[in-house]
Amino acid sequence: MVTAVRSAWREVPPYQVRRFAALALDEVPALAEGILHEIRREYPQLQLVPDEFGEPRALVGIRQSLEHFVEHMTAGLDRPHVHPQVFQEFGRGEGIQGRSLDALQAIYRLGVKLAWRRLAEIGQQVAIPAPAMYELAESGFEYLDGLVAESVRGYAEAAARQAGERLRLQRRLMEQLFASRGGRSRPGRTGPGAAGRVATGPFFTLAERAARIGWPLPERVAVAVLLRPAREAVAPAVASDVLLDMECERPRMVVPEPDAPGRRELLARAAAGWSGAIGPAVPLLDAAKSLRWAGSAVDLMERGLLPAGELLQCTEHTEALVLLPPEELIEDLTRRRLAPLTRCGPTHARRLAETLLAWLETRGGAPEVAARLGVHPQTVRYRLRQIRELWGTEVDDPDRRFELELVLRARRLRGELGQGGGS
Repeated sequence: MVTAVRSAWREVPPYQVRRFAALALDEVPALAEGILHEIRREYPQLQLVPDEFGEPRALVGIRQSLEHFVEHMTAGLDRPHVHPQVFQEFGRGEGIQGRSLDALQAIYRLGVKLAWRRLAEIGQQVAIPAPAMYELAESGFEYLDGLVAESVRGYAEAAARQAGERLRLQRRLMEQLFASRGGRSRPGRTGPGAAGRVATGPFFTLAERAARIGWPLPERVAVAVLLRPAREAVAPAVASDVLLDMECERPRMVVPEPDAPGRRELLARAAAGWSGAIGPAVPLLDAAKSLRWAGSAVDLMERGLLPAGELLQCTEHTEALVLLPPEELIEDLTRRRLAPLTRCGPTHARRLAETLLAWLETRGGAPEVAARLGVHPQTVRYRLRQIRELWGTEVDDPDRRFELELVLRARRLRGELGQGGGS
């Protein structure tokens, strides 16, 4: 059996409560003015924003909170608190101004302390018992918690709205950045000072959009394309100057001044757990070029031709990016240049191809090629004689040698050739 908690306030005769409430309500206008005066003296930086009637919103809020608390007091302290909506506006205003709620909460506490001082005097005046006043004080602090909660709600709404607006502006900036020049460069428009000239040239809106989100236009950027490890994956914790668009199927990042000391290491840590690629550093208006290379690298990652699980640097995988994406061209050239191998069995053809590639890369004799392949020099001499028989004078033509090396390197990148040649 649960015993009801005894309420000292409920035992106060109703006429005393009504007398207390009447005196308190009479005091509200002057008390609100006095509280605002003390708050402004303690916090001179507090800005007074007028409402539609020209009255300070802070004064209206103080007056309403006092009136609502007195009404709550007369209805019974066990009733739910009612909080003026204006306190949501106060929190919303702090969020819009970019300030924290700490100062606002300190102001609330000061206001409650000043209000309680006067209410305690009125309580003594009408002979409210001390236990009942203690209970009223507890209710007052609970009411304060509610006011703070209203302000936090308004603050959170403003912060969410601002964050959403910033993300929207950031995406628009990135879209325009990737559309600038269409990925084509013009002589004389890159190099030092190019980013600054964006503001006075045909790309004024780019500089304007950057200014709206507080993003200083850099000289050079690199663009990264990411693969989501999971649909609900937490976004990379990148630095505030890195533009991040998580709305794409493949999230994208624009990294300013990517060659700055420590930038690569910080970016790798921020993207831990994500797969992706970051394109080469380019002048600001060539961001689309960096995006294109990063996208190509991610395509290869999805096909298993580049390693996943980290943020790759495109500049460290140049060979794969140059040889693998133009598949139709490489495949056609492969069919024509490696046609002689169709006369051999699959295993022997692969060994001859590996030997030919090692020979083209080393430009050496049988011992050098044998060392590269891990086979006996006599085996290499035998294969080289077969290669000469299959290709004839083509292996002496510089252009044909280049094309052969190109298609063989492409096959090795696809995993069709190994480094060793067997025995």
